[in-house]
Amino acid sequence: MVAYGKILVLTLNEQEEKVTNKIISAIADYIQIEPMQAAPAPVLSFPGLEIRQHQRRVLRDGKDVSLTRLEYNTLALLASNPDIVLTRTQIFEAVWNMDSDSCHSSVVNVICNLRKKIEPDSKNPVYIKTVLGVGYKFDVKNAGE
Repeated sequence: MVAYGKILVLTLNEQEEKVTNKIISAIADYIQIEPMQAAPAPVLSFPGLEIRQHQRRVLRDGKDVSLTRLEYNTLALLASNPDIVLTRTQIFEAVWNMDSDSCHSSVVNVICNLRKKIEPDSKNPVYIKTVLGVGYKFDVKNAGE
């Protein structure tokens, strides 16, 4: 039998962190505490487009872009794997977290909506390219041109 303890995740400013460290020092002899530092998520930056992963925020030409959860996760997946072609099935399984044989229309709809929001011209996309018969890729060579 495996026993799991409780996990407490805190986001603190500098002063709060000092106070918390004093509290942890005071009670460390009585309970087991294993502090962990989360690695900051990178900012994915391309000409005209910035994805601030730690904030789940997207900026197009410095202005916030409102994205749904599926749109954001699809964009982050593609942009985190630049110039790698991902099939509709791979995108669906990664973003929707489920297997499906009929995922194609869901992915196509999300890509279409995403292009309307982030592309300078959604009819001639520069960021998210279609690879005919295969899927999509985030094109960093031509991004933002």
